[in-house]
Amino acid sequence: MKKLLVLGGGTAGTIVVNKLIKKLPKDTWEITVVDQDSKHIYQPGLLFLPFGTYEPEQIIKKRQAYFPKGISYIQAEIEKVDPQLNKVYLKDSREVDYDYLVIASGTTPRPDQTPGMNDPKLWYKSVFDFFTLEGSIALRDALKNFNGGRLVVHITEMPIKCPVAPLEFTFLADAYFEKRGIRDKVEIVYVTPLEGAFTKPVCSKALGFMLDERKITLEPDFVIEHIDAETKTMVSMDEREIPFDLLVTIPVNMGADFIARSGLGDELNYVPVSKRTFLSDKFANIFVLGDASNIPASKAGSVAHFAIDLFSENFAEYVEGRPMTHEFDGHANCFIESGHRKGLLIDFNYDVEPLTGRFPIPVIGPMPLLKESYLNHIGKLAFRWIYWNILLKGRYLPIPSLMSMAGKDQVIKMKKERENAHN
Repeated sequence: MKKLLVLGGGTAGTIVVNKLIKKLPKDTWEITVVDQDSKHIYQPGLLFLPFGTYEPEQIIKKRQAYFPKGISYIQAEIEKVDPQLNKVYLKDSREVDYDYLVIASGTTPRPDQTPGMNDPKLWYKSVFDFFTLEGSIALRDALKNFNGGRLVVHITEMPIKCPVAPLEFTFLADAYFEKRGIRDKVEIVYVTPLEGAFTKPVCSKALGFMLDERKITLEPDFVIEHIDAETKTMVSMDEREIPFDLLVTIPVNMGADFIARSGLGDELNYVPVSKRTFLSDKFANIFVLGDASNIPASKAGSVAHFAIDLFSENFAEYVEGRPMTHEFDGHANCFIESGHRKGLLIDFNYDVEPLTGRFPIPVIGPMPLLKESYLNHIGKLAFRWIYWNILLKGRYLPIPSLMSMAGKDQVIKMKKERENAHN
């Protein structure tokens, strides 16, 4: 029997086993998943939990319930991988052999990487994250009791899980305080190490007005050096200071520690791989999916979904000694909540910046790209059902894995110009 071992039972790990169980012969393959706990968290829900849109029980399911029949599951922490011996060592002293390894261990916030950020006088008292269940719940309670002052939303450095989430939180906070009738008592400051509010320059150019509209102050190019717990102030490398009453921060994001112990990762514990096939740069039987890799794409669920659609085809070819014929283009498709029951939708890949147009059906839509709409907000909320019932289970979604240029306004305009020139 050939052994496929998947490290991580989150979004990427769950989708991949549901895809591969259908492609690999059951009589010749054993598939095993390893994860440290039994909670599968719908991570986009962590953004909404602080505002009371979801309760914790709506975004947490039992991990094993989403693995297909025939999959073995080991609940344990991982000590390290020995890629020379094709072994994974668990912290409880067990060893697991593999013929092929898929690393899908994700990324996590690390407040310990910034001096003062997780100071006990501040952490979960005045300083919060929302990329963890504990942080999101603590932030919900803090927002309920926040009646005025300076709210700072801050990104430490890129890359982070779901790059648009900090901006979404900022917009939702604006709407939240307005609904409570205290928006005029709250100063909102958005602090980023980037040149603009959006991670994509074209978005910053096209949508930068949204911060001005909402009276949100932008502090760009802010590279944090430390947080002073006594004065509740962020200090940058160039000695700028930003005081806060309530700080919502996205700490440094890093891959799993076992990747460092195994000598597989870069300085942030992300594993270097081919951005087209996800095959390790060093080992011919190791692939890395989802947030655990160093590919230059968004660390978002849509990227994992599109990537695994292609990877599952490639893997079936690869293990039979054939060339991998499906190359990933970095396709990402992200809803951006903008508050007041509206949202944006962007669609892009490695080479193409977000464009205006209609999605998913060219011209018809119904969802507009790079524009606010109620339908985009509904799409964001509807995705929770799609996630649990379709995406995780590896079922078909009628959205192409590779980015389509059909329906993009710029492409339509260019076609018309060519037609006019020809005529």
